[in-house]
Amino acid sequence: MILDKKQLDHLVSLTRIELDLSEEKKILKDLREILVHFEELETIDTSSVSKMVGGTNLKNILRIDEIGASDEVATLKESFPEEKDGFLKTPLIFE
Repeated sequence: MILDKKQLDHLVSLTRIELDLSEEKKILKDLREILVHFEELETIDTSSVSKMVGGTNLKNILRIDEIGASDEVATLKESFPEEKDGFLKTPLIFE
């Protein structure tokens, strides 16, 4: 696939950027080189390569979240100076 000026203009309009003539020429050249590289990659035979899902065989080593009894609420309430109607009151930030 060869990228032409019309396709570049379409991409530029989608990205809502403004390019001058020299920038257009440079980007067009760069995008063409990128597309050529992908065309080369498409010619590689990958039939003998095993498929991957994700990219790694690492396992999650984080702990499992478990719901249990905790006294954190009591500790949290102790750190607030005041409580009203079951809600914790904080000092005024805005007046």
